[in-house]
Amino acid sequence: MNPLLSSLQPYPFERLRLLFAGVTPNPAVRPISLGIGEPKHATPEFIKQAMVKALATGLTGYPGTAGDPPLRQSCANWLERRYKVKLNPSTQILSVNGTREALFALAQTVIDPTKPGATVLSPNPFYQIYEGAALLGGAQPFYVPSVPERNFAVDWDSVPTEVWARTQLIFVCSPGNPAGAVMTLDEWRKLFDLSDQYGFVIASDECYSEIYFRDEPPLGGLEAAQTLGRHDFKRLVALTSLSKRSNVPGLRSGFVAGDESIIQQFLLYRTYHGSAMSPVVQAASIAAWDEETHVVDNRNLYRTKFAQVTPVLADVMDVKLPDAAFYLWAKVPDAWQGKDDDFAKELLRAQSVTVLPGSYLAREVNGKNPGQGRIRMALVAETAECLEAAHRIADFCRQARA
Repeated sequence: MNPLLSSLQPYPFERLRLLFAGVTPNPAVRPISLGIGEPKHATPEFIKQAMVKALATGLTGYPGTAGDPPLRQSCANWLERRYKVKLNPSTQILSVNGTREALFALAQTVIDPTKPGATVLSPNPFYQIYEGAALLGGAQPFYVPSVPERNFAVDWDSVPTEVWARTQLIFVCSPGNPAGAVMTLDEWRKLFDLSDQYGFVIASDECYSEIYFRDEPPLGGLEAAQTLGRHDFKRLVALTSLSKRSNVPGLRSGFVAGDESIIQQFLLYRTYHGSAMSPVVQAASIAAWDEETHVVDNRNLYRTKFAQVTPVLADVMDVKLPDAAFYLWAKVPDAWQGKDDDFAKELLRAQSVTVLPGSYLAREVNGKNPGQGRIRMALVAETAECLEAAHRIADFCRQARA
């Protein structure tokens, strides 16, 4: 067996299952889960119809790894509408089966484990695929803390020079998971300058880009590069998907775009990896990328939901509206002395509400886990259900305080 498999840590939801073993949720109220970031809004009918229509001819041949030209053109058109950037769909864009598999596979393409000290930078807290991709690629992850004082922006200044010197890949998540922070142009400038100096690749995970609460949409990596005159998008790959944008997590559809030389090497890797997208999924994806009304409607649903839920929780916890994404990143009340896992366990027992301990999304570095004492709540269900969960959590916090 691959010895690197032993370096992988349990996934947060496996840890959650073990935490809840033996806990009996309150049978007097129905269970509500805010634990998993799985979109629950209805899938638009026109996307389903596009998939059904494609069944007539879409299963009769093997698909190409890169994605058919109409799909890549659709992705290029969306990038131009959304970010005002122009890419060559035949050389700078690849279809992928969701960003999760693409993030992992990109790391295997980029990392050179033969170089001493091969390092991959990850935000902390983070999406655990970043860590697994680094470890199985033969590199060591270096965890860069997100700081509450800056709305949980990543503290890139805390990375030592000697770490930058051996870094081969850096994962960026903006809007972020779990806190929803959006990177600024100055932060992008800093990373691009460091990439020029040390030669590492930037993988920009942008799967939450279309769910936001500011007036202006979040800045994307390709958009930032173009604004700063980096029109070749050198050493930059952006990854995005339809899961959150169009409420189709089961479709497993997204794309990657950016540096032409990296995209071509990534295509080579994926040709052997066997990860081509079904023509049926491609047809549904084209329909989704080409239509924006459903995206606006979806965003408005989240805005209404967060506007109702956040004040209920803010009355008893340190929590505020994020910049973007569909999570609330809340500090547990002082009565719990930072024990976010105990809080989650007792909340389930008392109120049948599931939340994810923040410490499960981060790693301890220098004696500190930056997720400790916080919980992540995914407001993915309908507004009424999320609001009911918020009131139960508020009641639970008040009882604990009493």
